[in-house]
Amino acid sequence: MNFGKKVWLIGNSSEKSKKTMAKLSKILKAEHFAFDDINPDIVISVGGDGTLLRAMHMYEYQLNRVRFLGVHTGHLGFYTDFTDEDLFEVVEALYDENPAKAIHYPLIKVQVNFTDGYQIVRHVLNEATIRRASKTMVGDVRISDYLFERFRGDGLSISTPTGSTAYNKSIGGAVVHPRVKAMQIAEIASLNNVVYRTLGSPMIVAEKDVITVCPAPEDDYSLTFDQLTFEYKNIKSIEFSLDGSTISFTNCAHTPFWERVSKSFIGEVE
Repeated sequence: MNFGKKVWLIGNSSEKSKKTMAKLSKILKAEHFAFDDINPDIVISVGGDGTLLRAMHMYEYQLNRVRFLGVHTGHLGFYTDFTDEDLFEVVEALYDENPAKAIHYPLIKVQVNFTDGYQIVRHVLNEATIRRASKTMVGDVRISDYLFERFRGDGLSISTPTGSTAYNKSIGGAVVHPRVKAMQIAEIASLNNVVYRTLGSPMIVAEKDVITVCPAPEDDYSLTFDQLTFEYKNIKSIEFSLDGSTISFTNCAHTPFWERVSKSFIGEVE
């Protein structure tokens, strides 16, 4: 008995992912799980962290009810709790899964405001970045209502606590536990000399604050929302905030955060 849970599987294009999805689908069908790509209760990601991010954005507007479970078929699976050899354990875990005990990770709300009044709102699990496509990016950075600095450089990255281990870490940002309700802003190759100055180090910004970037009026800005990239012009401002939105992972076999960090970046400690 599967307690009426509706599932859907999302994989990547690798042969290993395809074979794992086929095998898992067969097992789930034999256990009489319902498959529903429109209104699933649980979305099972089969691949790596990129696959999980893609799955999250596919159901971005149902995150208040959809829960996620990750099966990794590659090397690095920061958001995934099972391997492709644990498929029967996945089914057992789904039976034991309790929505009330889901693990919640915070998302950052990104609101892009254009000069004509149009707005775009997205949420990110890892980070959002803004850059210019060709030349130095210039933009004012405000923390809530305070003008903090005028940034010059390649761009800016604003990450969640879980996203602190992704691109943020590669550009010198700190690793932050998901229980810390905060955002992190990290500079991408900032210009610092006798003429131009920025803080030059990552900043942890409190939950109550809003980060606003007001870029200079150029027509070649590149924005990323996790792994999604878009080109925009006529941007007035971009607001980053923690609005209470979260992504929910099933409680089954969920690996503790610091264990994930250690296994992902350090390996076995002798």
